[in-house]
Amino acid sequence: MTARIERVVTEGVVDVDGVEQKVENNTWIVGDDEEVIVIDAGHDAEKVLEQVGDREVLAVICTHGLPDHVGAAIEVAARDEAVVAMHPKDKPLWRRTWPDTWPDIELEDEGVFAVADVELEVMTTPGVTHGGISLYCEELEAVFTGKTLLADGPGKLGGDYPALADQLSTIGGRLFTLAHRTRVLPAHGEETVIGELEPKFDAWLSGGLTRGAGEPEEEGPLTDGTRAARIRLNPDGD
Repeated sequence: MTARIERVVTEGVVDVDGVEQKVENNTWIVGDDEEVIVIDAGHDAEKVLEQVGDREVLAVICTHGLPDHVGAAIEVAARDEAVVAMHPKDKPLWRRTWPDTWPDIELEDEGVFAVADVELEVMTTPGVTHGGISLYCEELEAVFTGKTLLADGPGKLGGDYPALADQLSTIGGRLFTLAHRTRVLPAHGEETVIGELEPKFDAWLSGGLTRGAGEPEEEGPLTDGTRAARIRLNPDGD
């Protein structure tokens, strides 16, 4: 097998409910020395294409239609006349960034993209957006999860979970059926493996993701040995 995975981290500013926030994104490149597929070309086309080098870009696949996932998609694809692919349910989001064009390919569940000597299988994983998808590569034992699942748990949008029930359903029913050794390669932050996250799923289902800081999951010791009954951990006692 000659295919490999490379990461490019880009930085940009996005508007979340009228507030500009700086955000870092992972762009993933899958391929060999001849051809690649680019996943989530976010902010900086020049930086992504510098990593691609003289290899041919076959496709730019967007796991979501959010601006920080598609901001460089057109420019990266245009160099080699590659196609841009995205789920049709995220077209309204796409048009906020690219009002005068559409993606070339509409992604469907279980669709397959071939590059080098591996395949990327489309898994619909909505939650953060209606058209969120993940890409599973069995040969490389990796899944590209976009904003659906990050190293610290389910991804958010502007600090909130737009459709947490749907997101947890797709995480449990699709992503956590993969082998524990499968690498989780998200759109933000560092990678992890399925086996590190799957044991946390029951806590997410029981409300651990949305419970306020002052609402302990259950009466019992905290990690520093204190009890959970409204004890403040501020050393100044405020």
